[in-house]
Amino acid sequence: MAGLAGCLTTSSSESDADSTGSGGGDGETYEVGYQDFQTNIEATAFPDMLYFYCVQSGWMNWPSLMQSFEDSYGVAVHDDDRSSGEALQHMRSHSNNMTHSGYNGGYTYGIVARNEGFTQAYKPKGWDKVPDSLKTDDGHVTATRRVTTAVTYRKDIYEERGLDEPTTWEDLLQPEIMQDLALQTPQAAVGLAAALSVNNAHGGSMDDLQPVIDYYERIQEGGAEFTDNFLAQFSRGEYATFIRYDYSGLDLKYNNDEVAEENVGVALLGGENGNKGALNMPYGYALLEGAPNPAAGKLFMDYVLSLEGQQQFLDAYVRPIRSSELELPDEFIDPSEYDRTEFQVDYGQLVEKQEDIIREITRGANI
Repeated sequence: MAGLAGCLTTSSSESDADSTGSGGGDGETYEVGYQDFQTNIEATAFPDMLYFYCVQSGWMNWPSLMQSFEDSYGVAVHDDDRSSGEALQHMRSHSNNMTHSGYNGGYTYGIVARNEGFTQAYKPKGWDKVPDSLKTDDGHVTATRRVTTAVTYRKDIYEERGLDEPTTWEDLLQPEIMQDLALQTPQAAVGLAAALSVNNAHGGSMDDLQPVIDYYERIQEGGAEFTDNFLAQFSRGEYATFIRYDYSGLDLKYNNDEVAEENVGVALLGGENGNKGALNMPYGYALLEGAPNPAAGKLFMDYVLSLEGQQQFLDAYVRPIRSSELELPDEFIDPSEYDRTEFQVDYGQLVEKQEDIIREITRGANI
């Protein structure tokens, strides 16, 4: 596998790297970064394990990215199983002794981390390929992919129950669907996107969250559960429906052997009076202030934004931020459905309000 960063020299032996205590390094030097952030880094500075918030198995094809990065550079990436909100809380509690070199997760959570002083500027190689609206000018936060809220359902179970494919959020209010419906709380970026999707579909706004509060109260009364772990149960048929992102359903449908492809449906949902109900949410990363391994962190960030790294998002049906340079697979949902349902918000406004939004929804709906 070809590495993305230019290997400039082989200046020392592997034993030299070992003598420094940096197990990942082999004495090579790599050029990383974009324009003013372009620099050379030494492999001897690499750790055995790179800690990066929310880079985890079972999520957006990170296992493939983690493995190919390790194969190329000899640096393993820790499997960090936590949500964006949990990562932010961990940063706050370790602000004087940062344990992780980077943050990866919901873009707006990254902006919050920047605003609270937890990030440092770094523009990775390929930074110029990212749309201006999805990166900060100061190089603190850069989007690397984007996904859209969707519902995934068991077509075979729906057929047994006489249910049609859902096309609106109202369709999910049928008792036969609510009884084994799973979704995540707004503390996770994916759960926040779902909540805002429901709210927008029912005419709400970031200043009016009562529609989603009412909706969440109703589906809980019908049996729906807020949980982070439901994919295995979905494969076993214990949950017939879950709400997450488009990629989650498509990846499960086409890259999972535990449930037949023809038994999985993935749909984007609209709302009342033609309101749109599928929020497009960017995800991204940032190098952290006080990062324990900044060189390896920069190299990893460059790899994720390279076309080689971006292709691996696409392999799991995650739309990479550089998707215009890649060929989208035919299995993606029909573009007309995105036209019917997809919307975006003012992400800057969302950053300012998201803590209050999360608090109001969780308290209002007693989640």
